[in-house]
Amino acid sequence: MKIETKFLGSVEIEEESILTFEEGIPGFEESKKYVFLPLENESPFGILQSTEHIEVGFVVAFPFLFKKDYAFDLSESDKKALQIKDESDIITYAIVTLKEPFETSTLNLLAPLLINIKEKIGKQIVLQDNEKYALRHPIGTLEGSAK
Repeated sequence: MKIETKFLGSVEIEEESILTFEEGIPGFEESKKYVFLPLENESPFGILQSTEHIEVGFVVAFPFLFKKDYAFDLSESDKKALQIKDESDIITYAIVTLKEPFETSTLNLLAPLLINIKEKIGKQIVLQDNEKYALRHPIGTLEGSAK
């Protein structure tokens, strides 16, 4: 199927690649269906694009590439909502806020996006009681790995 995107124009996607965010993403609750669109092969960035609203698309990145010690515990309710049977089925992304110059762009480490790749379910969680991570973590340079 073909969709129109915020950043990449018209893109062909497979229906099986559509991810469901039952609660939407905070601030964008009306958009429940998304697709992940990778950028260049070696790029640490991708696009999480709504399949329902062209104007709803986010640049995302693997947070572990920018903060190698990034880690958090999931609540039981988040595990249940994401239908997690095996933690290796989960991919974690952080939303990127693009700025000029690019080096001043930031990652939202306080509210990661979690995607269960087997069940095609996603959810943005807000890390509670967490002073370790920032809403606007400077991108700076790569320091970790795509865990």
